Amino acid sequence: MAERAKRRRLNDANSVLEGPRVFPHSPSAPATADDKQNWNGFCEIESEPAFFNVILKEFGVKGVKVQEVVSLDDEMLELLPRPVYGLIFLFRWKEDDPDKQEPSCPEGLWFANQTVSNACASVALLNIVNNIPEVELGEHLRQFKELTSNFTPALRGDAIGNFHFVKQIHNSFARKMDMLNGDLQLKNEATARKQRSKQPADGEHESEAGFHFIAFVPVDGRVWKLDGLERQPQCLGNYKDEDWLSHAKPVIEGRMAEYEEGQIEFAILSLVRDPTLDLIPKLANNLKIFQEISTRLNSLTPDWRDFDSTAALTEPDRGYGLTLDPINRAIVPDEVRQRLDNESVGDLLVFRQELVTAQAGIRTLIKEEQQSGRSDDERAASRRHDYGPAVQAWLRMLAQKMIIEPLLEATITD
Repeated sequence: MAERAKRRRLNDANSVLEGPRVFPHSPSAPATADDKQNWNGFCEIESEPAFFNVILKEFGVKGVKVQEVVSLDDEMLELLPRPVYGLIFLFRWKEDDPDKQEPSCPEGLWFANQTVSNACASVALLNIVNNIPEVELGEHLRQFKELTSNFTPALRGDAIGNFHFVKQIHNSFARKMDMLNGDLQLKNEATARKQRSKQPADGEHESEAGFHFIAFVPVDGRVWKLDGLERQPQCLGNYKDEDWLSHAKPVIEGRMAEYEEGQIEFAILSLVRDPTLDLIPKLANNLKIFQEISTRLNSLTPDWRDFDSTAALTEPDRGYGLTLDPINRAIVPDEVRQRLDNESVGDLLVFRQELVTAQAGIRTLIKEEQQSGRSDDERAASRRHDYGPAVQAWLRMLAQKMIIEPLLEATITD
């Protein structure tokens, strides 16, 4: 790990060793809101798309969805919603060749170092969303991006570590044991450094290797690897259209190839355009044409409904996120206008049925996205709940009933 990053980790550890007691309550009690707010660290967060989606939503970011990338095969990458704004790669970190890095962070690229332990999840997210011009960041992140626009990557990293808004959302996933383990890890690292003689850099890198999130993002026709533990960004090459994934893919595959066969110590997440941003306008256009057909049929034969029993959405419905505004903005294509003017009642009824079928598919996709969002919220709520006290109470009951020792002996025997 870079010397600068190691110094910062040691400083973090010293704050744990020398600072006031963070948890005034019993270690077995769940962490309170005040505990999390006063804690100086960042908790580890798993590579779970639901957690990242909830974090982005609470950051105030709109129009982005996090999805897992199960394979880097071209066929699987084609299935990702477009555009793909960025990739997040989780792997066991090892320092890359520093000569591959840029001399300094280019203008127009927002890149922050990770200067606080375990903050890599939030750092990776910010290193991507702050480079997407068309995405709504929300008031807090928008002001933060403006404030840090002229900062160096290191200063941006320090700003993240001191940004209470981001830290509070990140640490909402912290449980008491996560926080205690984080502090213990820093304390042990600081103690070990003070006691041992200086070791060769390569050996220290190997011993300290831990899991780490990095980002890949396209900006202004170039693909960038943004690793918060590296001083500067690394350019992977130029790209055209949406071909940027072909530059990130070999770098990720190279890291994955370093693992032994059967080891799965990595994960890939994608940040893509939220599908509902396109589905709702599609539903609005469908509804607009549907209304136009009904108006045309009424002018041709007022009793046309006697020959049609299909049911469809005919007006705004907030259950699908559809309001009157996108319907009013919807434009009926010229070719559809021609069909409305020239086709017979029978042909128009067939056309109407085609719209009903198409609308059912769009509504299903919207409901699936809504259900996915609710599932994300449920998974995040479960992750945020501290089950530690319940587990400890259960273990105490087992101990009182003299059950634990036989279980341990059975486990050792097996």
